[in-house]
Amino acid sequence: MSAAAKLAVGFQENIVTTNDSLLQRRQTAVPRGIATAMNVFAARAQNAELWDVEGRRHIDFAGGIAVLNVGHRHPRVIAAVEEQLGRYTHTAFQVTAYEPYIALCEKLNALAPIAGMAKSILFSTGAEAVENAVKIARTATKRRAVVAFGGGFHGRSFMAMALTGKTQPYKRGFGPLPGDVFHLPFPIPHHGIGIDRSLDVLHRLFQADVAADEVAAIIIEPVQGEGGFHPAPHELLRALREIADRHGIVLIADEVQTGFARTGRWFGIEHSGVKPDLITTAKSLGGGLPLSAVIGRAELMDAVEPGGLGGTYAGSPVACAAALAVLEVIESERLNTRAATLGERTRECLERFAAREDLLPIGHVRGIGAMLAFDLLKERGGDEVDPARTQGVIRRAHSLGLIVLGCGTQGEAIRLLFPLTIADATFDEGMTLLEQALRIPA
Repeated sequence: MSAAAKLAVGFQENIVTTNDSLLQRRQTAVPRGIATAMNVFAARAQNAELWDVEGRRHIDFAGGIAVLNVGHRHPRVIAAVEEQLGRYTHTAFQVTAYEPYIALCEKLNALAPIAGMAKSILFSTGAEAVENAVKIARTATKRRAVVAFGGGFHGRSFMAMALTGKTQPYKRGFGPLPGDVFHLPFPIPHHGIGIDRSLDVLHRLFQADVAADEVAAIIIEPVQGEGGFHPAPHELLRALREIADRHGIVLIADEVQTGFARTGRWFGIEHSGVKPDLITTAKSLGGGLPLSAVIGRAELMDAVEPGGLGGTYAGSPVACAAALAVLEVIESERLNTRAATLGERTRECLERFAAREDLLPIGHVRGIGAMLAFDLLKERGGDEVDPARTQGVIRRAHSLGLIVLGCGTQGEAIRLLFPLTIADATFDEGMTLLEQALRIPA
């Protein structure tokens, strides 16, 4: 160990570890470009509870941004990881392949709502899955353009940023971004945007900017995540499927946040009956370990030549073992059904909150299954949102010991992403804390 390293270790050992001391170290060592919602630091976690370094307990309604559908440290996931760690941690699938990768792809192929034979390829992050889905679509169609939606979020790498329909903070200052990306308005009734407008803009796009036979793919989230938890209307998804079929366009469902029981189905798009050509997944697939996948029609997936896809850490064997355990937990604990039940309970609570005069005005309760959000409003019964009020409620929730996150194009919404394995008593406690955070100050 170098003298500098020894000095750093000795310096850290002499510090009493508190949230404030770690915050100071973070500010010195970590760039400000990565933001953190809370100024507390995790020490341990289990299921839907997290304890910080000062021993304070927090109820987790964020789930690591939708990563923990089966909760923190599910025993079956931990056991699978420990077993795999005793075998090998890495070989690189492109060098020496391994069974957990193949077994997981087989499982994903069987679960995904893909027409005909499906194949899967594994990566590490959601953005990586999106990037590779675009590569596959462009290679298969020999076309260049991609159509996405305003308010959509697809990641922070360059193609994913270009597809993302929100400039601040995701695009600002990072240009130029890849070209041949076009955005449609996403239907949100209280924004005055309907399905007809979205489809009209698409047809005008084909006439004015890019011909339909030059479009490789249309990408859409079945429920917008960062954009505000707005579900894509089934009528829109069916129309996109018909347009894609008519023009030979690849329809991509970005299921990074909606996948693996969050909406009450394995994949969010299943609620519409529409079968996409490619599906991107990540987040809860790995149960807390970095893992993502692209699942798609076999003929599309095989369009890329050998060596055109991959990654050094893509499909880590340890993450694959975790993911296989995650899928088993979802099946054995009936988490799709649990998500629907928790979603109904959450919606009922939020609707009661919206009717109460002693709480801040909320509205636009929306989502599918256990993927729900609501807005803070300027006035009760209105449609105008109040992002500043939303941030205030989030801060109060954090101070009370409830971890929640905002979302929406203006930061107007609060999203709820508790683990689907959450105990009923913990869920009730969390909703009580949310109620307290919403109380009008005396």
